[in-house]
Amino acid sequence: MSKVLVLPGDGIGQEIIAQALKVVDYLNDNNDLGMELVHGLIGGAAYDETGLPLPQTTIDAAHQCDSILLGAVGGYQWESLERDLRPERGLLGLRAQLDLFSNLRPAILYPQLASASTLKEEVVSGLDLMIVRELVSGIYFGQPRGIETRDGERYGFNSATYSESEIRRIGHSAFKIAQKRDQRVCSVDKANVLEVCELWREVMIDVAKDYPEVELSHMYVDNAAMQLVKAPKQFDVMVTSNLFGDVLSDCAAMLTGSIGMLPSASLNKDGFGMYEPIHGSAPDIAGQDIANPLATILSVSMMLRYSLNQAVLADKIEAAVNAVLDQGYRTQDIAVDGERIVGTSKMGDLVVTALQEQA
Repeated sequence: MSKVLVLPGDGIGQEIIAQALKVVDYLNDNNDLGMELVHGLIGGAAYDETGLPLPQTTIDAAHQCDSILLGAVGGYQWESLERDLRPERGLLGLRAQLDLFSNLRPAILYPQLASASTLKEEVVSGLDLMIVRELVSGIYFGQPRGIETRDGERYGFNSATYSESEIRRIGHSAFKIAQKRDQRVCSVDKANVLEVCELWREVMIDVAKDYPEVELSHMYVDNAAMQLVKAPKQFDVMVTSNLFGDVLSDCAAMLTGSIGMLPSASLNKDGFGMYEPIHGSAPDIAGQDIANPLATILSVSMMLRYSLNQAVLADKIEAAVNAVLDQGYRTQDIAVDGERIVGTSKMGDLVVTALQEQA
């Protein structure tokens, strides 16, 4: 019996999590999954009810569970709050509390969606890369930080900091993943101008000595962004810092046709993981039944594979998503002329139907 904390969050988080839970319910009822669901609050929804974006009850529940399934956080109505009370602080706080340092963001182009990408089909067809992003340090967490008045004007500052041990552990995470793929790691930094990136590169070179079968290369982040658009299939595993990974993974997401297709996993050293789509809460489309739930459903697949030792069921979910796409069903964000556009709830139902047809 595995116990999973479900945190729908804000905006479309409620809708997409509901579709993922349809899949979980089906697997519980028909495949003896044995997943117990615990529901909690995070982000703006948590602030509205408790006055905090990450209440202690959510932290306590997380420590009592085997993994977390998250929707999204944020929304216009909370943007005027003090920084420490904004929804995003709840997500950052949860990552830090659980030390979820290794963020895995696959960018896979489903062959049925090649025409949905903004790049030429021959450039992106067959794309399958993994971005490994360090998640609990770097400029998002570094101190000192703040806004203060100096010489009569406001002055904002953040600190990009990494310790050797923080770089080393994300390096090992990337190399271990590469061992199971095409055995290539590209470390992305800005070592030509940033001392913190000089250290990053030195440590990555040292970590690579433990993985002689894996090829290590280096690329400056500006060139990496260009290469992702120019020739993305040159990459197997990319490993990079918190900030660079945030930007590059969203760039890679659009190569696949829609950010609504890509799941993610955030893991600690013990294999505990938080699983979520990489997109945000999209408050502009919340409640309209048009959000794409497939990234969230595929996040369940990643959870089964990486944290719950259920690779067979993970394969079934991925096959079901493929089957639905083969049938020509699309949410609005991935549709082209002639395809059948369905809403959020219907797409969840179709994936469950595909699971039934497998059986």
